[in-house]
Amino acid sequence: MANRVKLGSIETLIVDLPTIRPHALAMVTMNAQSIVIVRIRDTDGATGIGEGTTIGGLSYGEESPEGIKLAIDTYIAPLLANHDLAKVGATMADIDRHVSGNRIAKCAVETALLDLMGQRLGLPISDLIGGGRRRETLPVAWTLASGNTERDIAEAEAMLSQCRHRIFKLKIGKRPVDEDVAHVAAIKRAIGDRGSVRVDVNQAWDEAAAERGIAALADAGCELVEQPLPRDLRNATVRLTARAAIPIMADESLHGPAEAFDLAASGGARAFAIKIAQSGGLHAAHDVAMIGAAAGMGLYGGTMLEAGVGTAASAHLFSTLPSLSWGTELFGPLLLTEELLTTSLAYADFELAVPNGPGLGVEIDEDKLQHFRRDRATPKLHAIGGAS
Repeated sequence: MANRVKLGSIETLIVDLPTIRPHALAMVTMNAQSIVIVRIRDTDGATGIGEGTTIGGLSYGEESPEGIKLAIDTYIAPLLANHDLAKVGATMADIDRHVSGNRIAKCAVETALLDLMGQRLGLPISDLIGGGRRRETLPVAWTLASGNTERDIAEAEAMLSQCRHRIFKLKIGKRPVDEDVAHVAAIKRAIGDRGSVRVDVNQAWDEAAAERGIAALADAGCELVEQPLPRDLRNATVRLTARAAIPIMADESLHGPAEAFDLAASGGARAFAIKIAQSGGLHAAHDVAMIGAAAGMGLYGGTMLEAGVGTAASAHLFSTLPSLSWGTELFGPLLLTEELLTTSLAYADFELAVPNGPGLGVEIDEDKLQHFRRDRATPKLHAIGGAS
């Protein structure tokens, strides 16, 4: 590692994979997931992989799969040619200086760089961030998002019987508040003490609806409410958090360390959903988590419904956190009909095992990747200097 690690090439491609069932959020219903895979090769032949994934194109946030690929190909790839890739922090700092926003694109690139360094050093990514891992497995929630009460109850029963999930997050916000509360209450009654129930409103309520809905949800046995108000309604969220009978968790309002500090200082949440993509990378997500922990926030390992690569990266980060009082939500690969990894991540006894190999500890299934890639053509490789 004494010698400079130079960029050989960088490849980005979009992969479209169907979901096992419609996944209904307040702003979109998903029937497929589009995933951006990034592969960075150094001049010694070592390769690191990363993933940039968002939800529902531009329905959820400001980045789309197409935009993520464009940002990497056009603006980030040329910058990598000027850096020692072993110096991940310095490389990402330079990218931050030259590329505004684009947190998911940056996360995908940082993941690939960390995977590359882990491969070269023979160490898992969790040994390269946050002082190393503190746990080998992570409790994993399952999101019930069909929108149909009976179907969601049947799905929850199946997860419990398979010992796969006993934490359930319900997607609500599309229907009137009373209908959503009745939906949640029916599922909680069916599950009883066998599982935890919380909800994600995805910014769909106003303050009055949220106050009424949260009170009713608390009476129904719901334990946590994620992002009930739009992210820009900071003052209303502070008022609501102070009055709420159950904790409010920040998600869409939590874009990196600066917003984490603002939320902690203002009392705008009682829990943080930590997402590597939404934070802008693993190191930024670790900073978000440390701010939350210092402020006494409950921490939750969130997801952008990533496939295997992004889920493995998130698992490495979450394994290093001091606590995960609300568990994690790393079920993304299980929502897809196809596996992109040669060996699937291991889910058992309600938990996910953190991979142990060098780097991410996972490998891409090349045949699957080529079959499901959107362009089905020769990948565009950016060599040193960003040339094609």
